[in-house]
Amino acid sequence: MSQQSVPSNQPSKTDGSPEVNEEELASLLSAYVSTPAPGPEMGTFDGQPIELTEESKAYMADAAAQAGLWLTVKGRRKQHYITFAPPEDGSNVVYIADTPPDTPPREPSPTVDLSPMKPPTTPVQVPGSSSSTNSPSGAGIRKRSHKSSDPSKAFSPAPCLAPQTTFQVVGASNSTCPPAINYTATFEYVGCRQDSYYGRILGRERKAVFRDTNTPQYCADYCGRSGYPWAGVEAGTQCYCGGQPDGGAVTGNANCSTYTCSGDESQKCGGQYFLQLYKVTNPLPVEKVDGDVKRQPLCHTSPLCEHTVCDTSLPIVDRIASLLSEMTLDEKIANTVNAADGVGRLGLPGYDWWNEALHGLANAPGVVFNSPNGSAFSYATSFPMAITTGSAFDDPLIGQIAGVIGRETRAFANFEQCGYDFWTPNINTFLDPRWGRGQETPSEDAFHTQQYTKQLIPGLQGGLDHPEEKQIIATCKHFNLYYAETNRYGENYNATTQDLAEYFNPPFKSCVRDVAVGSVMCAYTATYGVPNCASEYFLQDTLREDWSFDEPYRYVVADCGAVEYIQDVHNFTDTPAEAAAVALNAGTDLDCGFTFGTYLNESVINNYTTEARLDQALSRLYTGLHTVGYFDGQNRYASLSWADVDTEDARALAYRSAWEGMVLLKNDGLLPLSPKYQKVALIGPYANASGQMQGIYAGQAPYIITPLQAAEANWDNVKYAFGTGVNGSNITFFSQALEAARSADLIIYMGGIDSTIEQETLDRKSLEWPGNQLDLVQQLSKLGKPLAIVQFGGGQVDDTALLANGNVNAILWTGYPSQEGGNAVVDVLLGRQAPAGRLTTTQYAASYINEVSIFNPDLRPNGSYPGRTYKWFTGKPVLPFGFGLSYTTFNLSWCGKPLQQSYNIKNLFDKRQHHGSKPTPLDTLPFVTLSTTITNTGNHTSDFSALLFLSTSNAGPAPYPNKWLASYARAHGVAPGQSQTVDLNISIGSLARADENGDLTVYPGNYKLAIDNDELLTAEFELVGEPVIVDRLTRQGVYEYTVPVHYNASANLV
Repeated sequence: MSQQSVPSNQPSKTDGSPEVNEEELASLLSAYVSTPAPGPEMGTFDGQPIELTEESKAYMADAAAQAGLWLTVKGRRKQHYITFAPPEDGSNVVYIADTPPDTPPREPSPTVDLSPMKPPTTPVQVPGSSSSTNSPSGAGIRKRSHKSSDPSKAFSPAPCLAPQTTFQVVGASNSTCPPAINYTATFEYVGCRQDSYYGRILGRERKAVFRDTNTPQYCADYCGRSGYPWAGVEAGTQCYCGGQPDGGAVTGNANCSTYTCSGDESQKCGGQYFLQLYKVTNPLPVEKVDGDVKRQPLCHTSPLCEHTVCDTSLPIVDRIASLLSEMTLDEKIANTVNAADGVGRLGLPGYDWWNEALHGLANAPGVVFNSPNGSAFSYATSFPMAITTGSAFDDPLIGQIAGVIGRETRAFANFEQCGYDFWTPNINTFLDPRWGRGQETPSEDAFHTQQYTKQLIPGLQGGLDHPEEKQIIATCKHFNLYYAETNRYGENYNATTQDLAEYFNPPFKSCVRDVAVGSVMCAYTATYGVPNCASEYFLQDTLREDWSFDEPYRYVVADCGAVEYIQDVHNFTDTPAEAAAVALNAGTDLDCGFTFGTYLNESVINNYTTEARLDQALSRLYTGLHTVGYFDGQNRYASLSWADVDTEDARALAYRSAWEGMVLLKNDGLLPLSPKYQKVALIGPYANASGQMQGIYAGQAPYIITPLQAAEANWDNVKYAFGTGVNGSNITFFSQALEAARSADLIIYMGGIDSTIEQETLDRKSLEWPGNQLDLVQQLSKLGKPLAIVQFGGGQVDDTALLANGNVNAILWTGYPSQEGGNAVVDVLLGRQAPAGRLTTTQYAASYINEVSIFNPDLRPNGSYPGRTYKWFTGKPVLPFGFGLSYTTFNLSWCGKPLQQSYNIKNLFDKRQHHGSKPTPLDTLPFVTLSTTITNTGNHTSDFSALLFLSTSNAGPAPYPNKWLASYARAHGVAPGQSQTVDLNISIGSLARADENGDLTVYPGNYKLAIDNDELLTAEFELVGEPVIVDRLTRQGVYEYTVPVHYNASANLV
């Protein structure tokens, strides 16, 4: 629709547009927005409430006509476009369009933003005017009759409205903005409590920072208006709200008197980590589900809903830009850290980005588990650690686990028990067997970790079909080259281009490019002389350019302290302000730590970085939160609640994932246990373990079944003895263990390693069984009783002595089986479930640590250097990657379409397709699918995990790997005499090897396929033709820094 003429009382400019009488327009608009009129609708203008009626909206149209301009009215439900145009009958008509007209308005256009603005359902005729029934073409167009009139006779203009060409009433949303409420909280002082960052007294339910206005009254008003019965002030500017205080030692009032209130220096507002606690006696009623306060989308709360950030007619990036335009520089900086302040004066609450959910919702600064245990939101399902679930080689299982974790964490988030984003998963490959955090990862193999990631991320985030409407935001960490805790804050790794392309990059490439993770965490370490959180090569060139991590809702977070360590550990810059700048400029958007918050102001002032880059980082963060409904709400996941946590299905899945991941390392026929064994001695540090079985990054489990509990439920006569600790040296309790063993007809020893040996910040110093555990096992084995070992822990220990000891009849590895661990272990021992897991890490001899430095990332062997992982290691492992015994026997055979003897490389790429504007990555194209029939030839129903390896001795550059995993699948519940068929899908990427430049290339040559280490089934084929690069490694550019940096140019290898 276009403007066809102008009112006769408006002179035309030389360009044909009407002359604007700004004073008259200002008077008309002020009359409209300032004069009360009957009607239930309320709007706002310049922050003041107004009432809206259809008549007043007609006068708004009148104002538009007299101005001779387009007038844009941005309402809650849609955006309206209003202009003057003459109808066929010659009378003046104003048209209101719900969709943008054909011709855009002349710039600048007066803008009025109404809150709320409901479009009339029928044409409204201004009194004294005629009407027309003919509407111009265009969707959603309505027309109003109009004759020139003097609205001042009907409305009294507000004399204080200054003339202006743009009128903006900020605020709009897709649901009614609550009208301003005249509310004053009444409250009672409870006392001074010691607070803690890692366990806030009022949790993380709501936090706001009022830099200029905070007082106890102001905080109580803020909390009470949101329905919270408790409020607390701290550190002068901070205001906390909560449903119920939890913990916090009572302390003297003097500790809460060290900070004056930012809003009134005559009052005190707490101390540093000392909370001045108040009980709000008249909180406003809020929505509750099962007695719990439900989080409201921010744009459904006042006063934020009155701002343009809540105008759903605008693109989200524009809405966030509007929010940022209302923030001061200091306010922006205060929201670039994990414990973000928010902006209290705008109604933007604080938000804690630090939430964890590695194998279930975990303890973290942003996570609140209520107490007592058993109350709503006091626990969540605790699944086995990734090293255990990865050993199942069951991709659908990983997706199911992730789906439960995603639903439960979102349920917690819906009730402000945690945030919407989670710093999970850890997808660094388990390169070094000493790594203390290897338990967090599924495998030493890059391909296996890729497949794990492709299942996990969609399960957590809610699928791939709605990337802008997520269940939660997942974070793939730690990018890049992070595989040891030793010197993790300052170590530099110079990986070869081939290892970078084949090993370190692929899990992150799959996470970012293939399954659209919302966030990536950069690692502490440096690569090629540059700290990873300051690396434009990784964060900009690789992530955002080559892997398309460029959507406005995807962001990078620095590991906790990593920005600080750029300067004070890596010595890459001279000052913290310079470190903050190089991290922000490189593409780090969020700092887990204090460096951004403390030094970015200096960085901007000194032009080390720009406020525009700061705005970009914040825009990514807030746009990311928009994808989980933080501002507008979300129909898809908003209904998730406490009823969706710890369901029967979740418990069954926790049990299944525990036993599926167990690996049988030795068995001379003792397992499964015969019913004849009724007197059982249960010995060792894990025999009655509970929390140890969860591993690290765990939360509050609904229950933990210990092995002793499960044993006592299955045998009438169980003798328990502790024996020794995981790292014990005292033999005091050996005698009790030996006594229990002598009285039994079966001995089960349960030991291994735990978080005292391996965890974050703690690498193992040895690959041997720790402490004196083997001494105790040796003495138990001399009793001549059947002896089974159940081995716990993430990293493998050298089992050479146990494998060689003929009196040790069986070894079952369990990893960290978590809440159902006891039941799963006993059921596998009894044969109710049959082990079919496979080792995802090589079990090296203890001497390996003397041959390979933990700081050497090279995988390929060289001279006396034996190489790393099963793919390259030239030595003899104790047990190889993929090892795992069964309670039965199987026969395998190929079925379906046979493998061709020869393939032309060029023809492999004929199936390439485009998804939208982006072509399918070449390395993800299918090569072949091999169908395998698995027949159980034994006497016990069992799963079977089929691992398909590739090898070559002449394709691509030397040296040639031993073999590499190309596909895998798990058959479930194959009964004796029965068969199942599984499909082993091989992608073109699995054929590729890296050339000297790091480019993944499909080479001509001879290839061999083999299922399992024992090569139960094999096939061979040849690739012919010219090599084809399927994925180029990102090349390093020349990076210009705004500050002096100490860059090791010799490390620039890419």
